[in-house]
Amino acid sequence: MDSLLWGIDLGGTKIEIALCDPAKPAEALLRRRCDTSAHLGYDQILARISSLVAEAEEISGFHRPALIGIGTPGAVDPATGELKNSNTTCLNGRPLRQNLAEILGCEITMANDANCFTLAEARWGAGKGEDLVLGLILGTGVGGGICIGGRVINGLHGIAGEWGHNPIPGEDQPCYCGRRGCVETVLAGPSLQRFYRESGGEDLKLPAIYQRAVEGEDLANQTLVRLREKFAQAIAAVINILDPDAIVIGGGVGNIPLLYEQPTREAILQHLFNSELKTQILRPLLGDSAGVFGAALLSAQRD
Repeated sequence: MDSLLWGIDLGGTKIEIALCDPAKPAEALLRRRCDTSAHLGYDQILARISSLVAEAEEISGFHRPALIGIGTPGAVDPATGELKNSNTTCLNGRPLRQNLAEILGCEITMANDANCFTLAEARWGAGKGEDLVLGLILGTGVGGGICIGGRVINGLHGIAGEWGHNPIPGEDQPCYCGRRGCVETVLAGPSLQRFYRESGGEDLKLPAIYQRAVEGEDLANQTLVRLREKFAQAIAAVINILDPDAIVIGGGVGNIPLLYEQPTREAILQHLFNSELKTQILRPLLGDSAGVFGAALLSAQRD
């Protein structure tokens, strides 16, 4: 079946492969996964990807295609072809795409995990039918991707959509990137948990903080108010530039209902260069399939 799209989601803890039929996007013909075991190093990751592709061939009966899409933590530097900005640090500075093409004997196209999430949700998920979709990852980190006309945008430096490292005025928390006051230092799950803890609360995960807010705890409510106000401030700047039709929010922080409620839209409007906000703010539809489905969709579009 030549029309099958093959995608691989290379994550920090697991590697997953999926074979997708574009005519039936809601289900994969085959999905297999294995541990990344990044602590064993770069060569071991290459070997695990190779084994996963061979396993998919054996189980499905289909030979690997001429082009496979891969979603990665970090991004390919267009100037060098090497991976950068990956929290799986053994990948940084490595020509991952070239090495995998040599090992697998086929062409490889890559995008970061946020771009894959955005592409999948724009083509097959919550943003289907919209022209310009902004995908946001709000989890342990903060990232994003841009999809226009069904194609993901990488940009000149390979950093298109990286709103998580825009500065928020008045914030000064150090970021792992070497700067201070990045969106990620305020809106990531661990950052919200730190605010709650340093404001006098217990050391709790965000779902527990949210539950305490539901139960009426003042400090937990202050934490969610901070989420609403800082999210509004940060995303309004992006809307002012891109003016997207839809925004789809993934990641654990994206499960907090207030992000989709009217008070948040009103807070965004306070920072917007317009008198109304028509952009849809949506929950994702594809769940944990978005990353690997997006990687598969990469194989339908070339860099």
